[in-house]
Amino acid sequence: MHKKDLGLAVLIIIVGAVVYLRNPLFLSPINLGNTANLIGLFGLFAIGQGFVIITGGIDLSVGSMIALLGVIFVDMVGKFGVPWPVAILVVIAIGTLLGLAHGILITKLRMQPFVVTLCGLLIYRGAARGYTGEATAGFPFGANYPELEWLTIGRSFGVPHSFYAMIIIGGVCWFLLHRSVFGRHLQAVGKNEDAARYSGIHTGFVITAAYVICAVLTAVAAVYFAMFTRSVQPSSHGNFYELYAIAAAVLGGFSLRGGEGSIIGVVLGVVLLQELQNLVNLLGIPSSLNFAVMGAVILSGVLADQQFNRYRAKRKAANALGLLNRKGSTPRQAPATTDEIR
Repeated sequence: MHKKDLGLAVLIIIVGAVVYLRNPLFLSPINLGNTANLIGLFGLFAIGQGFVIITGGIDLSVGSMIALLGVIFVDMVGKFGVPWPVAILVVIAIGTLLGLAHGILITKLRMQPFVVTLCGLLIYRGAARGYTGEATAGFPFGANYPELEWLTIGRSFGVPHSFYAMIIIGGVCWFLLHRSVFGRHLQAVGKNEDAARYSGIHTGFVITAAYVICAVLTAVAAVYFAMFTRSVQPSSHGNFYELYAIAAAVLGGFSLRGGEGSIIGVVLGVVLLQELQNLVNLLGIPSSLNFAVMGAVILSGVLADQQFNRYRAKRKAANALGLLNRKGSTPRQAPATTDEIR
């Protein structure tokens, strides 16, 4: 675990202790189960966002993609009677194609990630609203899908299956990012794309793969959200989720400049955000102030991280200078005049 991850874990414990002292219901089994479910749901696509951010990019279409894919999944299963395993595969396939389109536009046509995914945000939201005619897409009244419900909204040993899904996917992504050649290529591209290209890395493939991974995890999250809400309102479903994912990644140590990040960190970022949301609810803070509270905390966290990085950089420079002085590496001054030479 990195020092940043450890610091974030300590902060989570401190905030949790404060909330518990103010309201002991924070540690009630019901509240912990509901919080774990939300951590799993939001963690799925936040991890995907991390893969994009580490390349120096960004994906603003996540929330709209969740709405569009959610509508498609609900209609396939509830309206057209498509078997749910087939519906899940179709949704993941569509997500893969959308991520591939993002990657190609960015790498082949040299478009900015901000512009590409902002257009995706508008297109996917508009497509979802147009497809449903602004109506809410939902499962038929009284319809049950036992296996699907067990997979998505079920619980084992009191822990929601969405949380298990996030842990499993997070473990795979941790290995991919931190223990594989592909992960090293991702970090190299994020630090300096030109240098990575000159060193023989296929930067176009790496960047495209990052957007595909993000879209696939977003598609998986769309299925879980559709089953959690049981209906999808295309005009509001998934609103601001992309900002939530970006905030979780930044809190977790991902640099928006690229080249730096930790899967454990982004998961801890999701935990902290959900803990803060829980704090707002349990302390009776008006819901209208939810975003203000979280925004203030995120801003404080980013500022603290920047100050810590500056302090660390200054300390490294001072240590390096002290080492040079101890080794006698300081250059001697040249004589000022010819008389001194004689």
